[in-house]
Amino acid sequence: MSALQKFSKFCGDTFAIWVVVAAVLAIWQPVWFTWIGPYVPILLGIIMFGMGLTLSLKDFKLVFSQPKAVVIGVVGQFVIMPGLAFALAKGLNLAPEIAVGVILVGCCPGGTASNVMTFLSKGNTALSVAVTSITTLLAPIVTPVLIYLLASEWVEVSASSMFLSVVKIVLVPIILGIIVKMVIRNQEEVIQSTMPIVSVVGIIAIVASVVSNSRDQILATGLLIFAVVILHNGLGLLLGFLAAKLFKLDYASQKAISIEVGMQNSGLGATLAMLHFSPLAAVPSAIFSFWHNISGPLLATYWGRKAEKLEQQTSIIEETAVER
Repeated sequence: MSALQKFSKFCGDTFAIWVVVAAVLAIWQPVWFTWIGPYVPILLGIIMFGMGLTLSLKDFKLVFSQPKAVVIGVVGQFVIMPGLAFALAKGLNLAPEIAVGVILVGCCPGGTASNVMTFLSKGNTALSVAVTSITTLLAPIVTPVLIYLLASEWVEVSASSMFLSVVKIVLVPIILGIIVKMVIRNQEEVIQSTMPIVSVVGIIAIVASVVSNSRDQILATGLLIFAVVILHNGLGLLLGFLAAKLFKLDYASQKAISIEVGMQNSGLGATLAMLHFSPLAAVPSAIFSFWHNISGPLLATYWGRKAEKLEQQTSIIEETAVER
């Protein structure tokens, strides 16, 4: 493993720690990070460009070989998390800006971190990648429509302007990334090692900007938002798993759908909040970014170890049968 790959892995493994450090610093000295605000869309665009660099046609082959599983993942992503967000906002009688922020993150597509977590859990990684890719490409249309339908009760929502924002900061960078990858095919290893670092730095900067620009509101409502985010994420993971089980997908695919539904592209939620609503509306996304990088690895570790034990038991049984 090269030094760059080792550093990339270190950044990914310690991501949640750096998010916490950035958030604490942003609360302590907000002036250090408020200047990042205008650059948040650019940062997310760079992250999405990196995602485009990692995509290939084989990521979409599963749509044809396992259409049922892919459809369940995509529909689950855009039904379960938005529905939970709306239910939490109404049920807990959240303040308008917080309610909109929770709905925003709920309406976002899956994040690329879900692919890593699915791999670590020994789940169906190909399914996870396919669902992430498709929900991200559908996001310019589906995300603004969902936000308009669910959040208009609290604030005025312009679905058309949000559509343009998602196209500019998600779709265009991804397409450019795919094109660049086709041109520089011989640099794939460097790309695979570099982009996780870029993504980690970008998300940390976005979180620091969100926290610094809404410091006072966070100090007043932070515990409430944190509780809502934990509920949202936890219920998303559970209902995603149950939905896959209900439709009789195999266990590896159940794990993939659970993680795919429960983990969101919180960077997109924070960016849309700052562009179209307020810094406070971006806080749920910022906290979600931190929390799902704790809950995801914990769940992935549990499932991964469970799978390893099962493999060991199966191996012992097979060896015993051969000896007999």
